[in-house]
Amino acid sequence: MCGAAPAAPVTVRGHQGMLVVMRFLRRQGVFCHTCALAVFRDMQADTLVMGWWGPLSVFITPFTLLANLSALSGIRRIPAPVTPGWRPPLDPGRPVFRRPAGILALIPLALLGLLVLAVTALLVIGLVAGPSDGDGSGGADTGSVGATLDAGSCARNDASWPAQDLKPVDCGSPDARYRVIDPKSGSCASGDYAAYPQYSEDGTSFCLRPLKGQAP
Repeated sequence: MCGAAPAAPVTVRGHQGMLVVMRFLRRQGVFCHTCALAVFRDMQADTLVMGWWGPLSVFITPFTLLANLSALSGIRRIPAPVTPGWRPPLDPGRPVFRRPAGILALIPLALLGLLVLAVTALLVIGLVAGPSDGDGSGGADTGSVGATLDAGSCARNDASWPAQDLKPVDCGSPDARYRVIDPKSGSCASGDYAAYPQYSEDGTSFCLRPLKGQAP
């Protein structure tokens, strides 16, 4: 670039998002330490400002910025020039985050960081809380059983049939809707409802006989 030595091959990448289209940029060459640092800072600052403005660019830009940090590691290993070139080297200027572009880029970086933290927090909460118990409103939802039923007891259904969200209640309670019957023959009588097997301790499918004077 300027003719100064020592020098080494360097590749710095950039990205521009433009809503519908995007541009992948690259500056590649043999640079002294000063010129390589100038190229890195210019490309990194431009990408920080112009790299986010597209649906896919939001995800591509972070990888581009990280790849340039790897290039920066190689640039730092290039010794300072000891042999002058035939023209002045590129001006590195200020570090990236001391430029107006770098300061402005802190806004999307902060938003991206908050998004990552929010997603991580939701995943952790989901793992700790476990699967949802559901509300029993689905047409074929078996629900999550909170209590078992016993033959001869009474129950109510907090869901709409055929969904079941059965709860044991006192038979003298106005909430009682069904008598729990143990079907000795293996099938329920006409007019009875069949409870899901998980509502019994041994997997028996109890029958639910509507109590007289009670709506289902």
